[in-house]
Parts: sequence; C-alpha cells; structure tokens
Amino acid sequence: MRSKIPMLLLAVLPLMVQVSEGVAAPPEKPNFIVLFADDQGWGDLGVYGHPDIRTPHIDRMAREGARFTSFYAAPFCGPSRAALMTGSYPPRLSLDFNHGPKASTGIHPDEITVAELLRERGYATQMIGKWHLGDAPEFLPHRHGFDSWFGIPFSNDMWRYHPVMPVREPEDERMISARQRADLTGFAGKGTHYDLEKGQGFPHPLPLMRDDEVVEVDPDQRSLTTAYTELALEFIEEHRDGPFFLYLPYAMPHVPLFVSNRRWGKSLRGRYGDVIEELDWSVGRILDKLGDLGIDRNTLVVYTSDNGPWLQYGIDAGSAGPFRLGKSTTWEGGMRVPGIFWMPGSIPAGRVTSAVAANMDLLPTFAGLAGSDLPDDRILDGRDLWPLLSGASEESPHDYFYFFHGSRPGAPPRMEGIRMGRYKLRLRSTASGELEALQLYDLLADAGEKFDIRERHSALVEELLVQARSFLADLEADTRPLGGL
Repeated sequence: MRSKIPMLLLAVLPLMVQVSEGVAAPPEKPNFIVLFADDQGWGDLGVYGHPDIRTPHIDRMAREGARFTSFYAAPFCGPSRAALMTGSYPPRLSLDFNHGPKASTGIHPDEITVAELLRERGYATQMIGKWHLGDAPEFLPHRHGFDSWFGIPFSNDMWRYHPVMPVREPEDERMISARQRADLTGFAGKGTHYDLEKGQGFPHPLPLMRDDEVVEVDPDQRSLTTAYTELALEFIEEHRDGPFFLYLPYAMPHVPLFVSNRRWGKSLRGRYGDVIEELDWSVGRILDKLGDLGIDRNTLVVYTSDNGPWLQYGIDAGSAGPFRLGKSTTWEGGMRVPGIFWMPGSIPAGRVTSAVAANMDLLPTFAGLAGSDLPDDRILDGRDLWPLLSGASEESPHDYFYFFHGSRPGAPPRMEGIRMGRYKLRLRSTASGELEALQLYDLLADAGEKFDIRERHSALVEELLVQARSFLADLEADTRPLGGL
C-alpha cells in the first residue's frame, strides 16, 4: 500500500546508465542480505574512486549490479539504523539520536521493522552485528523481527577504552603525523583512551551478546569481522533453500579500529585501509558462498554505510570523497554514502545512477519483492527502488529528500536541508522555531557545496522553503512515540 505522503512533481536528476542484456524479472520471494558498514565514507572504496584502498569484491558488486552516487543515510549511527529498519525518517519515530549503554529508551514495540514484514512472509531472519536502537531486553533485535541475533548492542567505542579524539589544531599535518605513529588499538587498556577516573569515556563494559545472553565482555575486536562473517556463512548454508533475510551491520570502520592479524599492515592506507580491505574480504566470502550454493541469482545483496566518515579522528577516519565534511553533519559528506545493489540476472550489470535514494528505501523495496503489503496505519517515507534498480525507470522515487541533523529526546526535529533534483537548500531554525533559508547549492555542478547560488534563484529558494516548512509541519503532526521502559 502507498505511503500517505502525497506525490509531487519532481525536477528529475539525470542518470548515467549502462544496461546489460538478458535481465530477467526478479524471482519470487528472493533472499536479502544487507551489509552495513559503520562510519565508512563515500570515498573509501575503489569503485568510488579511492586511489589506494583495494576493494575488489565490493567493486565486483558494483560492476555486476547497480551503484548509486546519491545514496543517503542519517548523520549518526542510531538514527540511520532506525531509518533502515522502519522505512521512515528518524524523527518520524522519535529516534533521532544515539543510544548509549544502559539506556531507558529504544525502538518502540509498535514499530514494524523490515525483519517483521519479511518474517510474516515466511523468511528466516538473522542479525549479526551492531544494533544501536536500545540495549534493554525489550528493545533488542530478536524482539523486533529477527529469529536470532549475535553482536553488540551499541557502538564498539562505548566501552572503557573509548579512544581520545585528537584536538583540532591549526597544525593539522603535525597532528596527523603523530596519529600515524601512535598505537591506537584501544584493546585491553593499550593505546590512547579517555581516563575513567576523570569521569571521561564509558564506565560500562562492552557486551557481546547472543539474544539475551552476554557471551563475552570487552571482546577482542580484532576477531569481530571474522566471527561475524563465519556466522553469516553458516546462516546462508543452513537456509540455502530460502527465503532468508540476513542483516550484517559490521562494527568497523568505527573507531577504535581493529583488524585481524592476517590483515594487519597489508593495505597501502595504514590501519584504516587494513580494516576496509578486511570488510571487502568478508563481502567476497559471502558472494562466493552464494555462488557455490547456486543461489546468487536468487539473492539481493546491498552494501552501504550508516553515515559519513568521523573526520575528527584524523588518520583513523575515512574519506567523504569530493563532499564536504563528514559524520554528525548534514553536509553531503555526513549523509551521502556508498549504495551498491547486486542481484545477477535481475539488476542490469554496470548500472550507475545519480538518482536520489536512501537506506529507508530498503524496507519498501524488500517488501515489494517479497510480496508483502506495507502497513497502512502509518506514514512511511521510504520508496520502492525496484523500478529504478531494474531499469524500468530512470527517475528517483523521491520528489524531495530532507536532511535532519538529529535532536535530543523529546526535542523538535532539526531539519537542516531539502533536496529537489540537483538542488539542495540548507536550512536552519530561528529562535521561534521557524525554518529559514541559508545557502542553495547545485550538487551536480558543485558536489563540494562551495558555491552558494541563492541570490540567483530566489523563486526556487522560496519554493523549497515552503515545501520544507510544509513537510516539517506534517511530520511533527504525525510523529510516532519512542519506546520506554
């Protein structure tokens, strides 16, 4: 069923498309795998232009599938995962902030997740990795549509060895050089981390969990990517006859950076490159398993990230490519992320599109392919991407895309931008709560958001401002509650 948001006329982005022959209709009830990196930037993959990090398996996904150049997440970990799970902008479900350990809130039990929709259609559902939507028992993944879960309930830095953020000084080059020389594993007290005795960092241990059971505290994170990958392969093998949904949100490359001994020092980009190349190794193992089992043409695999790079960590952070700034901002570098979709035989090989899409679109896309009706008792902001993925359409399903910075629990939504086609208008709220226009950018001509063209397009600025105010008012009138203990 359709979302309740009215469809409006769109100034459509042009698409760059290469379509291969022999594309077939998607199979009935295909398998779904979401591979979700943490704090990986748009520019951290070979296929997105990184000159030194080698990612042949992820590049293969793009070569054999579809690659988005305007794929969006939220600017923070928790809100981005909320959008992916529910098909909604994070403030729509009052989950526009990051949860820490021992949180008293989390995803509401009445939210309908993509896992719940698919399980109702007979899918086996498995999550392996980071959740970050509340760590109390009632908020954990196996109570929100997943048959089982193994992983960490929040970010891997929310422990006693939280790494110190470098002080930003004018002498950035000196700081980065010192950062390169430092031992920053952050494990078992080694490296540079905040001092708990001074009230810094996180006092609680990091739990590695299987459903409700804590199987280890402060795990050696060097083994996490490998452990997650092996469990994913076992799940795929066990459910080879399908249908299944596997959600694998990796811990990496969120700081503190960890990599297995076999990958240590192997990349040209130092520890960060080692970590990304290990993620690529994991992707390769999963793609190979699908091929070995003969179910690759029956499985849609998505690779993306939860937000842009955490640039404050200097050399330990990734790259936003040509885009401005990174994580925790609504500039393009904070929210534009890799978006690669792979399904041999159903998605045209080598398809590249600049159409606007977002991780909240995964729920309606998967529901449509699985034959599941969308809930009609709530507004969903996500849209079905399959017409765009399959080549049936060359238009974004979004007339407008909205940029929300994140806000404290109970605070009003903080809208900081609206995009229509190639244009993005940055916004701010006045003291009275009224939206006002800041800069206007043409993202096709100016991906780095350097040149404000607001003075030349006053009518467009007013049109976008009116639309943003209208959408914000509608959202505030139809916001769903946050879950609480």
